[in-house]
Amino acid sequence: MTDSAPPLIEAVGLCKYYGAFTAVQDVSFAVPQGSVTAFLGPNGAGKSTTMKMLTGFLAPSAGTASIAGIDVDSDRIAAACQLGYLPENGPLYPEMTPAQQLAYAGRVHGLSPARLKDALDRVASSCRIDEVWHKPIRKLSKGFRQRVGLAQAILHDPKVLILDEPTAGLDPNQIQLVRDLIKSLAKDKTVLLSTHILQEVEAIADRVILISEGKLRFSGTPAELAAGGSLEARFRELTKGVAA
Repeated sequence: MTDSAPPLIEAVGLCKYYGAFTAVQDVSFAVPQGSVTAFLGPNGAGKSTTMKMLTGFLAPSAGTASIAGIDVDSDRIAAACQLGYLPENGPLYPEMTPAQQLAYAGRVHGLSPARLKDALDRVASSCRIDEVWHKPIRKLSKGFRQRVGLAQAILHDPKVLILDEPTAGLDPNQIQLVRDLIKSLAKDKTVLLSTHILQEVEAIADRVILISEGKLRFSGTPAELAAGGSLEARFRELTKGVAA
C-alpha cells in the first residue's frame, strides 16, 4: 500500500433517506490502493446500505461514490468492470454446479471463451473449490457456497473487492478458510470488508472505517482505533454501547 496512490474506493457525503428515516448520513471516506479495510459497525449501523451505494445497487439520496476513479452513478458499467462484489448471502443458483454458475457469470461479464477458461481455472484453484466443481450448489456447505460467491466476485479479475459480512454464519474452520482466502486475494486487490466482528479486524485488516447509526465515527488503522485501550472498549465507546 502506498499513501500517495489515489484511493480505489471513495465515498463523498453519502446519504440515504427512507422517508423520515436516515439510514446513512453524510459519510465520507477513502480506501487506499492495496489495503484491506474493515468496514466496522454494529448491526443496523448502515454498513450494507453504504456498500450498496458504493457498488451501484442502490442510488444515494445525496453524495457520490467512485470505484477506481469512476463515478458509480454516472458510469455504473465501467465501475462494475473494476469491481467484485459479494453481498451478504450472495445470490447463487442452487440447481447449478459451481462450474455452471461461474461459466454463466463469465459470459455475463463478456469474457471471451479463451479468457473464460483461464478465469475458471484460476478461481477454482485460488478459491479451493475444485473438489465441489461439479456438485449442485444446493448440496454445498455454507462455507463452500461462500467460496463460490468469492470466486464469482473475482472471476473478471477486478481491482476492487467489496465483501459484505463474508464470514457470517460460518463455523470456526470455515471462517479461517475464508479469512485466509481474503488475505491471499488482497495481495493484488484492494478490499473493503464489512463486519461487526472485532476479531475480523485483528485477523486481516490494515485499516478500519467505523460507522454507527449511519454516521462515520472513525477512520484509521486498527492500532489507532485501539490506542489507549482495547478494540472492544473503543468500539463500545464510539458506538455508545449499541449491541453488535
